[in-house]
Amino acid sequence: MFGKVDTGTTAWMLMSAALVLLMTPALAFFYGGLSRQKSVLNMMMMSISSLGVVSVIYVLWGYSTSFSGEGNYLGLFDNPFTYFGLDALTQTKTAGADTLYVLSPTGQGLPAIVFAGFQLTFAVITVALISGAVAERVKFGTWLAFTAIWTTIVYLPLAHMVWGGGLLSNSADGIAAWLFGTTDGKATIAPIDFAGGTVVHINAGIAGGILAIFVGKRLGFGKAAYRPHNIPFVMLGAALLWFGWFGFNAGSAGTANMTAGLAWVNTTVATAAAMLGWLAVEKFRDGHATTVGAASGVVAGLVAVTPACANITPVGAIGLGVVAGVAAAFGVGLKHRFGFDDSLDVVGVHLVAGLIGTVSLGFLAKDTGLFYGGDYRQLVVQIVIAGVALLFTGVLTVIIALLLKPLGWRIDKESEADGIDNSEHAETAYDLV
Repeated sequence: MFGKVDTGTTAWMLMSAALVLLMTPALAFFYGGLSRQKSVLNMMMMSISSLGVVSVIYVLWGYSTSFSGEGNYLGLFDNPFTYFGLDALTQTKTAGADTLYVLSPTGQGLPAIVFAGFQLTFAVITVALISGAVAERVKFGTWLAFTAIWTTIVYLPLAHMVWGGGLLSNSADGIAAWLFGTTDGKATIAPIDFAGGTVVHINAGIAGGILAIFVGKRLGFGKAAYRPHNIPFVMLGAALLWFGWFGFNAGSAGTANMTAGLAWVNTTVATAAAMLGWLAVEKFRDGHATTVGAASGVVAGLVAVTPACANITPVGAIGLGVVAGVAAAFGVGLKHRFGFDDSLDVVGVHLVAGLIGTVSLGFLAKDTGLFYGGDYRQLVVQIVIAGVALLFTGVLTVIIALLLKPLGWRIDKESEADGIDNSEHAETAYDLV
């Protein structure tokens, strides 16, 4: 689709894309600080390497797979080769005195190449999130192979399913339309995932949990204390994540408007409330409100509000944040209850808070939620899309993990005991004398 470019919208989205890109280095600091001293570089490299692998994939076939608008094969993905390399998105046409550009599917005068850049950053951070579940014990080469394959056959199709007109969208051929019919060619009760509750957080959370189980526990899990080696890094990472998340959520409005403003405010208050909720749990349960708890509560609130930020009131966002913060504070104990080593609590924070944020829209969505005069249908749709995302990602992640088994997932015991930084990268973060 060719049309005129809105320079204000373009500037807004370029800035938002830059903010989201910042989130991956921010995650590297967050995860790196939570890791042990002998593993910090590997943990940071797992995040940073996703910038390399996923960015290249997204330009070559990633954008087309999710958003080309050609194919919609079984509602799962588009033609990966329609805009291969993205050069086709930079074409222009002349109409009288005007130059027309290829616009994004969102319209609003946004060049498609800018929209592609924005979506690229989402793909990058999603894979990086998974790495926290398998910290300190995975071969770097196997991780890079996993990143490429998982992005291609899990992330890109799920993004299409939710945002590209596929099975989990408001399409007349989607699951929501099958459940409750259509109105004017769209699902009568549209699924809500404004900025990535299913695509990013449920997706990364379940993938991380499966990999943690598949790869196995760290040496000494359940016996040794794995203390964060650098809590200032954790706080720096959390602060930069919060800053970058405004691009994530407010940027998903597609332009600088009231929806973006509402998303900004809701992101702020939900995050603040989640932090307070997590700290309250720590104080009453453990006797101390910790710095790591505050940082983790921030991330839990950001995760929970992501799918909901444009569809709830600020008061609803506060309530959502409190629930997410409390639930995630308890959720991080799931790994001990069930005996799997989710090293940096990807399941406890991203999966738990992502599910809460997605399903809560059945109660909190303005007009269609149960607390705002709606009926049960929005809740059913939200539960179904969350369940389908869990099943889709879960099954494919198991298959990918098995396919990569010949490469070897684990470093050897000696290397793990010595520290993965030295064995995988021949470096150490700190030279102590």
